[in-house]
Amino acid sequence: MFSLDRDSPAPLADQIEQRLRALMASAQLPSGARLTSIRQLALQLGVSPNTVVTAYDRLVAAGLVESRGTAGFFIADGPAEAMPDAVRVEAGEEQEAVWLAQQANDPRAGVLLASSGALPATWLEDAVPAAAVQRGLARATAGMATRCPPQGLPALRERLAMMLRGQGIAVDASRVLTTYGGTQAIDLICRALLRPGDAVAVETPGYFLLFDRLRQAGVNIVPVPRRPDGIDLDALDAACTRHRPRLLFMQSVLHNPTGWGSSAANLHRVLVLAQRHGVLIAEDDVQGHFHPGTAGSATRLAQLSGLDGVIYYSSFCKAMSPALRLGYMAAEPALIKALLREKILAVLTTAALNEFVLLEVLSAGRWRKHLDRLQQRLGAARVAAARQLREAGVLLEHPGEGGLFLWGALPAGVDVDGVVKEAFRRGILLVRGATFAADGAPDPHIRFNAAFSQQPRLAQFLHEQLSAASSTRAALARASAQRLPTG
Repeated sequence: MFSLDRDSPAPLADQIEQRLRALMASAQLPSGARLTSIRQLALQLGVSPNTVVTAYDRLVAAGLVESRGTAGFFIADGPAEAMPDAVRVEAGEEQEAVWLAQQANDPRAGVLLASSGALPATWLEDAVPAAAVQRGLARATAGMATRCPPQGLPALRERLAMMLRGQGIAVDASRVLTTYGGTQAIDLICRALLRPGDAVAVETPGYFLLFDRLRQAGVNIVPVPRRPDGIDLDALDAACTRHRPRLLFMQSVLHNPTGWGSSAANLHRVLVLAQRHGVLIAEDDVQGHFHPGTAGSATRLAQLSGLDGVIYYSSFCKAMSPALRLGYMAAEPALIKALLREKILAVLTTAALNEFVLLEVLSAGRWRKHLDRLQQRLGAARVAAARQLREAGVLLEHPGEGGLFLWGALPAGVDVDGVVKEAFRRGILLVRGATFAADGAPDPHIRFNAAFSQQPRLAQFLHEQLSAASSTRAALARASAQRLPTG
């Protein structure tokens, strides 16, 4: 039938598969033809039966060959007409939360993700090398059949607890729960602790997917303004007095979308108010890995409280690998038990392979070095992006402590919605400030991703748009002045 090249670096099973594909393509093996039996072909080619089985199984998986039990293997009927290119289903309307999340994870070709919440893929390529995946799998006692405990691998939870203790958060492995990222942490909190009609306080501006998840839970969202040094304490006190919220969601470090931090004095006062009003705090530290200081240099609520009245959660998805999709939570045992129950009901457990790989990366000491490189690149990107945005006319009054985001305002009188819509038409994704407002109120800001906002293409577009708006305002002002009566 054919021969094999014993000197070729290509495995013998690969060669058999390719020879058979060529015979099918040339119609020498027509539809319906019976293939030589496994044993007979193995004898003809001088290979083991397992080698032939591997080649045949691949052809079956590709739909080119059919297995008919004891009758043998047969060439499948000709391929059906090609299906038309799949049309992507949009998860929501433009600028809605789920629509924006979809753009970041399924970007259109050529679109500049200037407001994305993610780093460029090239910045993360070396974070989890192939060797770490292999070594991670080698840790699994049953290989790919290894099951993961629903709370997370004990060794990984201990490693995470050690990392948290390095941030000043006193915790042991029993108070740690692994998740599929920060988004699942929010979901588990909603499932375990909230009921329709509950009041929940949130920072505004804030994380738009959180708002949508809370609306889905049927709760009463209570917006509390966010300031450059932390949440507005007077507004928080008034909101707690009036609405008696069950829960407060907060970002203490590198707040999304503004990049602002929180002073220690502000956080101390938040804990006092929460204790007085009986409010449980969910502290989102997903952006905390990007803080330019050392691990314990930023102050967190979980650190100050010792996790008394605070649920802490973070993620490796943004700073290490979106492919692993792993995050973690820390809380008192009673809360961990409730959250664990909801995790089991929702997804049973996280993936053992992902957890073994993460354990390998953390154990090998690569994580700290990777973060150092990321923070250096982000620092340089923030300087370049801020300069270009200011030159284009964007106002950066409070540029924040560091991290991924710059919270820039367009000049008064500029139609933010119009600019954002025109940007997307030209292949630039911008997210307007109103999307980050818990009540959807108009806002002149845009969230800029520092890594992507260095692109001259963005600065060029903004300069054009803002210059045109300025010219229009000047023309209207002149026209108005000409209409004024003279004395």
